[in-house]
Amino acid sequence: MDSILTSIKKMLGIEEEYTHFDVDIMIHVNSALMVLNQLGIGPDGGFDIADETSLWSDYIGTDTNLQGIKTYIFLKVRLIFDPPSSAFLVEIFERHIKELEWRLMVQKESITEPVV
Repeated sequence: MDSILTSIKKMLGIEEEYTHFDVDIMIHVNSALMVLNQLGIGPDGGFDIADETSLWSDYIGTDTNLQGIKTYIFLKVRLIFDPPSSAFLVEIFERHIKELEWRLMVQKESITEPVV
Protein backbone atom coordinates (compact mmCIF):
# COMPACT_ATOMS: atom_id res chain seq x y z
CA MET A 1 0.00 0.00 0.00
CA ASP A 2 1.85 3.03 -1.26
CA SER A 3 -0.94 5.63 -1.21
CA ILE A 4 -0.36 8.11 1.60
CA LEU A 5 -4.06 8.81 2.14
CA THR A 6 -5.09 5.15 1.99
CA SER A 7 -2.42 4.00 4.43
CA ILE A 8 -3.14 6.77 6.93
CA LYS A 9 -6.87 5.92 6.72
CA LYS A 10 -6.05 2.26 7.36
CA MET A 11 -3.95 3.14 10.41
CA LEU A 12 -6.85 5.27 11.67
CA GLY A 13 -9.19 2.29 11.24
CA ILE A 14 -11.11 3.80 8.31
CA GLU A 15 -12.00 1.64 5.31
CA GLU A 16 -10.49 2.78 2.02
CA GLU A 17 -13.93 3.02 0.39
CA TYR A 18 -15.27 5.35 3.12
CA THR A 19 -14.41 8.83 1.84
CA HIS A 20 -16.43 11.07 4.18
CA PHE A 21 -13.33 12.14 6.16
CA ASP A 22 -10.82 12.23 3.29
CA VAL A 23 -10.64 16.03 3.14
CA ASP A 24 -10.12 16.31 6.90
CA ILE A 25 -7.41 13.65 6.86
CA MET A 26 -5.65 15.23 3.87
CA ILE A 27 -5.60 18.62 5.61
CA HIS A 28 -3.99 17.06 8.68
CA VAL A 29 -1.53 15.05 6.58
CA ASN A 30 -0.53 18.20 4.72
CA SER A 31 0.01 20.01 8.02
CA ALA A 32 2.35 17.22 9.14
CA LEU A 33 4.15 17.35 5.79
CA MET A 34 4.62 21.10 6.26
CA VAL A 35 6.22 20.51 9.67
CA LEU A 36 8.52 17.88 8.18
CA ASN A 37 9.47 20.31 5.42
CA GLN A 38 10.41 22.91 8.03
CA LEU A 39 12.59 20.26 9.69
CA GLY A 40 14.37 19.72 6.37
CA ILE A 41 12.64 16.44 5.54
CA GLY A 42 11.13 15.82 2.12
CA PRO A 43 11.41 17.57 -1.24
CA ASP A 44 12.91 21.07 -1.20
CA GLY A 45 9.78 22.70 -2.59
CA GLY A 46 7.51 20.98 -0.08
CA PHE A 47 4.93 18.30 -0.72
CA ASP A 48 1.21 17.93 -0.25
CA ILE A 49 -1.48 15.42 -1.09
CA ALA A 50 -4.77 16.11 -2.85
CA ASP A 51 -6.16 12.59 -3.19
CA GLU A 52 -5.28 8.92 -2.93
CA THR A 53 -2.88 9.09 -5.88
CA SER A 54 -0.09 10.72 -3.84
CA LEU A 55 2.36 7.96 -2.99
CA TRP A 56 4.89 7.43 -0.23
CA SER A 57 7.46 6.70 -2.92
CA ASP A 58 6.79 10.16 -4.40
CA TYR A 59 7.59 11.69 -1.02
CA ILE A 60 10.42 9.60 0.45
CA GLY A 61 11.64 7.73 -2.61
CA THR A 62 13.26 4.41 -1.86
CA ASP A 63 15.19 5.42 1.28
CA THR A 64 14.22 2.75 3.80
CA ASN A 65 15.82 4.81 6.58
CA LEU A 66 13.01 7.37 6.32
CA GLN A 67 10.16 4.91 6.91
CA GLY A 68 9.54 6.55 10.31
CA ILE A 69 7.87 9.36 8.37
CA LYS A 70 4.82 7.13 7.97
CA THR A 71 4.47 6.63 11.71
CA TYR A 72 5.17 10.31 12.35
CA ILE A 73 2.42 11.48 10.00
CA PHE A 74 -0.02 8.92 11.40
CA LEU A 75 0.62 10.05 14.99
CA LYS A 76 0.29 13.73 14.08
CA VAL A 77 -2.98 13.07 12.23
CA ARG A 78 -4.32 10.82 14.98
CA LEU A 79 -3.70 13.45 17.68
CA ILE A 80 -5.73 16.01 15.74
CA PHE A 81 -8.32 13.84 14.00
CA ASP A 82 -9.06 11.26 16.71
CA PRO A 83 -7.11 12.02 19.90
CA PRO A 84 -6.92 9.38 22.61
CA SER A 85 -9.20 10.06 25.58
CA SER A 86 -6.40 9.26 28.00
CA ALA A 87 -3.92 12.04 28.82
CA PHE A 88 -1.34 9.31 29.36
CA LEU A 89 -1.74 8.08 25.76
CA VAL A 90 -1.61 11.64 24.41
CA GLU A 91 1.69 12.11 26.24
CA ILE A 92 3.06 8.86 24.79
CA PHE A 93 2.05 9.93 21.27
CA GLU A 94 3.68 13.35 21.78
CA ARG A 95 6.91 11.78 23.07
CA HIS A 96 7.03 9.42 20.12
CA ILE A 97 6.46 12.33 17.72
CA LYS A 98 9.36 14.27 19.28
CA GLU A 99 11.64 11.22 19.09
CA LEU A 100 10.74 10.64 15.44
CA GLU A 101 11.36 14.32 14.63
CA TRP A 102 14.83 14.07 16.15
CA ARG A 103 15.65 10.75 14.50
CA LEU A 104 14.41 11.89 11.08
CA MET A 105 16.51 15.07 11.31
CA VAL A 106 19.58 13.03 12.28
CA GLN A 107 18.92 10.63 9.42
CA LYS A 108 18.47 13.48 6.94
CA GLU A 109 21.74 15.10 8.11
CA SER A 110 23.62 11.83 7.67
CA ILE A 111 22.32 11.57 4.11
CA THR A 112 23.14 15.15 3.12
CA GLU A 113 26.55 15.52 4.76
CA PRO A 114 29.43 15.23 2.30
CA VAL A 115 31.65 12.18 2.64
CA VAL A 116 35.28 13.13 3.27
